[in-house]
Amino acid sequence: MLLPRRATAAAVGATLAASALLTQVTADAAPLPDDAVPCRADVPTARYLVLFDPGTTAEAASVSTTLACGAAVVFHDAIDVAVVTSADSRFADRIGRDRAFSAGAAVGEVAEREPLPEAVGPVADTDRTGEQWDMDMIGAPAAHRVSPGDRDVLVGVLDSGVDASHPDLAAAVDPAASAGCLTGVADPSPAAWAPTTSTHGTHVAGLIAAADDGRGITGVAPGVRLASVRVVDDRGLVFPEAVVCGLVWAADHGVRVANSSYFVDPWQLTCDRGAEHVVFEAVRRAVEHATDSGVLTVAAASNGGIDLAEPRGEASDLAGGRRVLDSGCKVLPGGLRGVLTVSAVGPDRLKAGYSSYGLGSVDVTAPGGERDDRCVLSTVPGGYATDCGTSMATPHATGVVALLASRHPWATPQQLTRMATAQAESVPCPSDYDLDGSGAQDAYCSGYAAFNSFYGHGMVDALAAVD
Repeated sequence: MLLPRRATAAAVGATLAASALLTQVTADAAPLPDDAVPCRADVPTARYLVLFDPGTTAEAASVSTTLACGAAVVFHDAIDVAVVTSADSRFADRIGRDRAFSAGAAVGEVAEREPLPEAVGPVADTDRTGEQWDMDMIGAPAAHRVSPGDRDVLVGVLDSGVDASHPDLAAAVDPAASAGCLTGVADPSPAAWAPTTSTHGTHVAGLIAAADDGRGITGVAPGVRLASVRVVDDRGLVFPEAVVCGLVWAADHGVRVANSSYFVDPWQLTCDRGAEHVVFEAVRRAVEHATDSGVLTVAAASNGGIDLAEPRGEASDLAGGRRVLDSGCKVLPGGLRGVLTVSAVGPDRLKAGYSSYGLGSVDVTAPGGERDDRCVLSTVPGGYATDCGTSMATPHATGVVALLASRHPWATPQQLTRMATAQAESVPCPSDYDLDGSGAQDAYCSGYAAFNSFYGHGMVDALAAVD
């Protein structure tokens, strides 16, 4: 039930009759001050992610929100998480700071990117698969001769939007399964899930499912369908309410694999404490709900080059502050249970210098390119381009999982994970990891050949997935 942006004295008085509904949702909230009514609009309207206790009804959540001077935008009843707007500076205190968090307010002002350039002429018909060293590394061309993947398998590209007009993607993108989630509410209109300032989502989509048609490039699983689920805004930021919306959308629309080539802002690593607990718990609930609904989330390990298993120390957030990190701080969603997390290697099969790692934090590895060598070629609006990152490694793993889901249509996310990790090709720790020749190790790999901190269980294998 949607409520007015600001509650009047009469409206609040009416809701007090439903006080029995408030017990479970306001137990930890600060008491209402004497001047609580009427609400005031003393700050720019902010969007909040709000946690409610398990079993909270939409009506109870709406009443609680109104009493705190917020307007409910959406209530995800499957995970008891709401998206709320408020222009009252007292909203978080009223509903409880252990329940509400605004990523937008924490980030502050960030400049928008330039719009995508106009495409110049049609995409060339040249076959560029000979430039795809990354596909050769995971056995994708051989896999295509056995199976390109099944049309019944839907892969969600949770990213900055996918260009459905690109010739390599036009047959793969399913508009009926696509949506924009930037406001925290799913919007299925094509304008909401199309890219506006970023080529990232289209690049990721091509690596998963670009057509095997003798032109352009070919993805790992060219026979599957894609859902463009936009969670990256025009500033390149990924707010938790968008991610929650995207995962709930995936769970509700038959997505089998959700590619998450991002980390959730406003922090590269989110700690499960204080105000950060709201973000951590909301995303955790969304991932768990998606998993329970049959969706396997495949996520990037991130590009910070840090040991995710031991992230102790200080880190800067987007607002310029410092936070003390501990082992409870994780990259989201990659650090959550049930997520298949992917590190990146370059053409030499060595962990890319930018790729984060960690024993027990990384499940598999895949080609993401190395900035000082060769990056990965894929689709972008209007053509093709190369890029590097764990963002590029992740869709290779997603494509392999999509091939597995095609061959094993009744497999659960847990079973798909076991198959992907069991079939991965072991990559042992390097004997020397001195990337710049300085004589000092740039990172330390721990574990053994079959499972280590750099490569997890090893390199994903497309041929093994279909053979």
